[in-house]
Amino acid sequence: METEISPELVEKLMQAALMSPASKSSNPWQFILVDDHEMLKALSVSKKNGAKLIENCSLAIVVVGDPEKSDVWVEDLTIASIFLQLEAEDLGLGSCWVQIRCRQNIEGEDSEVVVKRLLDIPENFQVESIIAIGMKEASKEPFDEANLQWEKVHLGKFTKTE
Repeated sequence: METEISPELVEKLMQAALMSPASKSSNPWQFILVDDHEMLKALSVSKKNGAKLIENCSLAIVVVGDPEKSDVWVEDLTIASIFLQLEAEDLGLGSCWVQIRCRQNIEGEDSEVVVKRLLDIPENFQVESIIAIGMKEASKEPFDEANLQWEKVHLGKFTKTE
């Protein structure tokens, strides 16, 4: 089990998320912070692949949106999720995005339905992602700039490359 993240760091994470931009300042997001081990374990099987790490993280932040507040709620929640991850990195924490929307668990049940049931999320809200936060186990090498795919950058108009 991971080490607990201090309340001060959690507050900084949430400040970053709450300051993330949203279309027309609609702020369609809500955030559910989960640190209970049993609930983390339950969330870790909410989708077939890629969620197991939630079981042993320090904190899971479930990113939930209100589609009635914005027609681009998916984009707004995506930005908030990334702001959380960038802040985690800045604080020296590790993070991992766990996609929930449009995913299924091992039994084929919609992952979003599973998470909504576990966390008592009202029906009119949608679950975009769970951001797993914890202490870094190892430092990774920085991205090798020699491997940047400059061929995917186009100036003025799209140019076909082969």
